[in-house]
Amino acid sequence: MKAFGRLFLLILFLTPLPGSAAPDIELRRLDGQPQNVNEFIGKGKWTLVAIWAHDCPICNSEIPAFTFFHDEHKDKDAIVLGISVDGWAGRHKAKQFVDTHGLNFTNLVAEPRQDVLGRFGAGRFFGTPTFYVYSPAGELMARQVGPITIEAVEEYIRRAKQAAGEKNEVKG
Repeated sequence: MKAFGRLFLLILFLTPLPGSAAPDIELRRLDGQPQNVNEFIGKGKWTLVAIWAHDCPICNSEIPAFTFFHDEHKDKDAIVLGISVDGWAGRHKAKQFVDTHGLNFTNLVAEPRQDVLGRFGAGRFFGTPTFYVYSPAGELMARQVGPITIEAVEEYIRRAKQAAGEKNEVKG
């Protein structure tokens, strides 16, 4: 049953999404400086966007593990970008979350509004955590609402690279 649950989760995560360009969304860093999410997406590496909230129990248990993913991949093939939906008024709670969990990847603050969060793609934003995977070219490839493991993300990227390699072999 555990294997079925993992397979089901991978199938959900692997559901292809209509490719769209990196979103043009200007948010703020925890220090207040504006920064656009497209500065991170489509820069030659896979980008995992992790949308979280300080009071989300799943976020508190899962998001810290993505520091290991970021460390393992940042110099090779992937990065993590965190997006807090605590809003600018709740930035102190977001900063405390980042500090408490020792998050080593960039985290930006978004207002918890559909007109902001829905722009990440793949339709309506449902809640935290939500993960988006963008290709190295900046195309939205997958979305997962709810928990996801590092292993599932790595497996998805491995399969996507393999599929891209197979397509290139057919063309070449």
